[in-house]
Amino acid sequence: MALPGSAAPQRAADDDSTRILVFSKTAGFRHDSIPDGIAAVQDLGARNGFLVDATEDAAAFTPENLGRYDAVVFLSTTGDVLDAEQQRAFEGYIGSGGGYAGVHAAADTEYDWPFYGGLAGAYFESHPEIQPATVLVEDRAHAATAHLGPTWDRTDEWYNYRTNPRDTARVLASLDESSYRGGTMDGDHPIAWCQEYEGGRAFYTGLGHTKESYTEPAFLAHLLGGIRYATGDAAADCRPETGYTPLFDGTGAGLDAWRQAGPGSFIPDGTDGSTLTSSGGMGLLWYGEREFAAYSLKLDWRMSGDDNSGVFVGFPASDDPWTAVEQGYEIQIDASDAPDRTTGAVYGVQSADIEARDGALNPPGEWNTFEIRVEGERLRVWLNGVLVNDFTNTDPARSLREGHIGLQNHGDGDEVSFRNIRIRELPDGGGQ
Repeated sequence: MALPGSAAPQRAADDDSTRILVFSKTAGFRHDSIPDGIAAVQDLGARNGFLVDATEDAAAFTPENLGRYDAVVFLSTTGDVLDAEQQRAFEGYIGSGGGYAGVHAAADTEYDWPFYGGLAGAYFESHPEIQPATVLVEDRAHAATAHLGPTWDRTDEWYNYRTNPRDTARVLASLDESSYRGGTMDGDHPIAWCQEYEGGRAFYTGLGHTKESYTEPAFLAHLLGGIRYATGDAAADCRPETGYTPLFDGTGAGLDAWRQAGPGSFIPDGTDGSTLTSSGGMGLLWYGEREFAAYSLKLDWRMSGDDNSGVFVGFPASDDPWTAVEQGYEIQIDASDAPDRTTGAVYGVQSADIEARDGALNPPGEWNTFEIRVEGERLRVWLNGVLVNDFTNTDPARSLREGHIGLQNHGDGDEVSFRNIRIRELPDGGGQ
């Protein structure tokens, strides 16, 4: 990075390398893990193809210099670290689509700057002594948490926050307050989250106090995933999420209410059995407990390559998988096919918005999230938080007003995995 006061070189027009700035200025308590954190992020960049600059000089916060970066990492900053002009520059940077990743004491920063408080998601309040605790992983599709199981046991300094960010951000992980001493958030204790904010992307994790964190593979993968979201290199649904009931999560909600129609199967895998992977076919695993009317269905899915599957909605109960094909609608999962038969399409009827879909889609091998919202005869599809299809049924032989939901196992060679299937019923007439 150019020295403050010198002309900052602009990124060349043909240079599409991802570049981040690690900012670690402190005006209050200073964590002795900051050098370890900087070195860890630099190593992550070297191993994952992005460039890393590091500074503690707030003079780096100019519109011209910030424009060189895809994301800025606030690494255990504390206190009032930017003046009014630098704050305006950073607000403009976020407003133009920039990314923010806050680590640990980033929540103990800029208490008198409301924009920053909203960006970080919550301010630090207090913490007990360093001790082991159980982290509850709520979102296992986000790049920061996709590598984790439903729980994560580790030792750190566990922050309490002045407010709960759940209503404004997507909580990725929370703390089990019964697993340690000193939690003060009444049993709902977010510890990592993400959001879209004022035109940009924001990720925060309360982890990372200790030096040991920056040699811990699971934490480094967590940090890398958060940075990749902040830079825009990994897509995720970071809208707030409340009120969903699990239909399958491998733990409390298993497969007892699900039925297999036709050949093939879905095989529970992963060390915790929380992932379903298609095998053989062509068949359908459908939720037989009841039909649904107005609802928001969310689920996480991952292709291994150029595979084929789909999510069916609005079909009557049947042990014949073709009933869903002929009387319901399929939201397609397919890496390559005709526009009306590829990911996000209502199969054979309406293509997704291809530009929006391509901008939101994570590649094979990475997790994606669908939201399928049905209200009357209207069906909308969000991919990683981006609306990619808005379809209204006009076929008198079909109806979306009530029906079952199901997952397709397409055939030999098609390997698609699903997990965290959950639903939220909507009032008659829909609504958010």
